[in-house]
Amino acid sequence: MSSQGLFQRTRSEMHPLRRTWLSLLVAAALAPQAQAADLLTITRDALENNAALASSRSIYDSVEATRDIQRADLLPQVSASAGIARNDTFESQQQAGNTAGSSDDGYNGANVSIEATQAIFDATNWYQYRQTTDQIDQQALVLEGDRQQLIYNVTEAYFEILRARDVLEARIAQERAIERQLEQAREQFEVGLIAITDVHEAQASFDQARAQRIAAKSDLQISFEALEQLTGKDYETINGLTEELPVESPKPSSRDAWVALALENYPALLASQEAVEISRSDVDIAQAGYLPTLDAYAQYNFSDTDQDNVTGHNSGSEVGLSATLPIFTGGRTSAQVNQATYLLESAQYDFESERRSTVQQVRSLFTQVVNDVQTVEAQRQAIISSRSALEATRSGYEVGTRNIVDVLSAEQDLYDALANYAEARYAYVIDMIALRQQAGVLDTSNVRALNDWLREDDAVRLELQEGEQASGMSIDLDIGAPPRPPQ
Repeated sequence: MSSQGLFQRTRSEMHPLRRTWLSLLVAAALAPQAQAADLLTITRDALENNAALASSRSIYDSVEATRDIQRADLLPQVSASAGIARNDTFESQQQAGNTAGSSDDGYNGANVSIEATQAIFDATNWYQYRQTTDQIDQQALVLEGDRQQLIYNVTEAYFEILRARDVLEARIAQERAIERQLEQAREQFEVGLIAITDVHEAQASFDQARAQRIAAKSDLQISFEALEQLTGKDYETINGLTEELPVESPKPSSRDAWVALALENYPALLASQEAVEISRSDVDIAQAGYLPTLDAYAQYNFSDTDQDNVTGHNSGSEVGLSATLPIFTGGRTSAQVNQATYLLESAQYDFESERRSTVQQVRSLFTQVVNDVQTVEAQRQAIISSRSALEATRSGYEVGTRNIVDVLSAEQDLYDALANYAEARYAYVIDMIALRQQAGVLDTSNVRALNDWLREDDAVRLELQEGEQASGMSIDLDIGAPPRPPQ
């Protein structure tokens, strides 16, 4: 099966493989929310529950609402106002030779006003409304980029767990094998067959193996926590990766073809391109400050009072056009045009920088994936070679041509080869997913195809139980009978 089939096929295109789902493991020591899951299940959980992605969706909805806000400035505006007031007057005046007198009066008044306006020509509002389309497109690309980044993060975290598990199994098997050698060395020293330095060498190797096992166990526990952070859920068990996973070069096999995919699809690059269009609209908006505006308006006023000796009411209406032409704004408009032009230039440089970075990243990842394919095969061969070297060293130890230090070193080489092989396999998967993400073509169909290579019978638990045998790693490495002293 090609890499293209592994990472690009959809459900309808795949030949169904035998797939089973893990049953939910319930144990007293586990929290009630613990559950078993595979890669596809965890990816769906992340897409539904990831806080950062949910925030990105909300930002997109917010930007989309901006279109309605800007459209409102192009539509008719209608307003009404009303008022009621109490008026009181008091007069006290006296003329020469006349008797002083006074008068007072009080009355209520009310008024109502209705006004409607419609922008006929307003370039600023029009350019702002048109700009919202680019802003929405840009945020949609940002959201898609965040979604693909989350899929990559989940895949990386998942296979980091599998990597940590395989390394831990190698270190557990290594510790047990060296512990057996240490016990043999002590017994042989007690009967005078070897020197105390051999015991010390075996003890040092055992201590180092124990330290490596503790570090590997910690890596496994931490790796599980990364999934919890991405999905908000706990996973006590996940499916393991079958050895049948094809490790082949990416398809298409041309580096330039992947670069072309990225230039056409990478969300961050396309969002940067939209930023150029948004900045270009800012220039149009600034230049619109030089243009006149034209509005149609209509208004109606009504007022009435209960003043003494006054009857009837007042009313009036007006319909017309209103035009405004900016003549001098103190240099504000020209300064705004210059500012927007500089920002456009900056956006264009940012786009070029993003384009160059995208090309470089895709080329690097493509090369890395190709190298990963060769590395996996080399590490697989290294296991075979290390095992053969260990067997030869054991035989040499039995006949006295090798010492225990040589055996310990050969044994260490074998377990390092096992751990390095695990590292290489999972690095290939992660780098392949990273290549698709950088090219902007990563989606759940790739996760579904990869998920078919996961198996329940090789499940990974959060923690290996005490005394549990590490599956597939328990290699009989008894160094054999020690050399006998010459008679």
